[in-house]
Amino acid sequence: MARLAGIAFGVFTHVLFAVTVWYLFWFLKDGPPISDRGALEWDAALAFQFAVVHSILLLPRVRKRLVPWIRSEFYGCFFCVATCATLLLTIAPWRASPVVLWECHGWLLRAVQAGFYASWVALVYSLALTGLGYQTGLTPWLHWLRGERPPRRGFQPRGAYRYLRHPVYLSFLGLVWFTPRMTLDHAVLTAIWTAYLLVGSVLKDRRLVHYLGDAYRRYQARVSGYPLVPFGPLARIPWQDPDTATQAAAAVPPQRTAA
Repeated sequence: MARLAGIAFGVFTHVLFAVTVWYLFWFLKDGPPISDRGALEWDAALAFQFAVVHSILLLPRVRKRLVPWIRSEFYGCFFCVATCATLLLTIAPWRASPVVLWECHGWLLRAVQAGFYASWVALVYSLALTGLGYQTGLTPWLHWLRGERPPRRGFQPRGAYRYLRHPVYLSFLGLVWFTPRMTLDHAVLTAIWTAYLLVGSVLKDRRLVHYLGDAYRRYQARVSGYPLVPFGPLARIPWQDPDTATQAAAAVPPQRTAA
């Protein structure tokens, strides 16, 4: 029974993931129909709850507390289900505002739509570089299904990751910004999720430093988080190898003190 439950949970997770992607695509592309029952406070709460739940479940200390209750082979599926549930909770009761801030036409409309579709392509590409199966929990679940231990997940910068640390988050920014019709409720969504993605990028850097240590610190020193970011936690972060620093300190002769 436990094995059947595990199989059912894995299948349910990935059906839910496919359904969520479908609804998210149309929600971000066209938005819900505009009505006169818009409620910005309600929409802000919906956008905020997704950002909070998604960020909390990624914290190493939270995962450490949940693993005794959720087997590590199923934590990826659990995280995927929580992410899908909070996204659907954002989409389903959303109330569109009748206030339109801008609406694109002609060549600008086609350019914005191209940016939206390109952001989806970039998102799938970026996720594939680090293992889409890990993002949805499919890879560890398949290894459990075959009775194998899941491989240890490493980090090898390739593709877009050789030029920026957060191509996934940058792609998602494109999804919320490239909209041909910016209503007031979509502006609220864009503002909250932009802040969430920037804060989430910093938290991801800290999380990977926690798991990978000096290997990721060296990567941070070579690659900025986003293009054209000259300073701050999302720029390149200078770092000196502790062994090199110790050798350099040892090479400096001690200063004499005045008698």
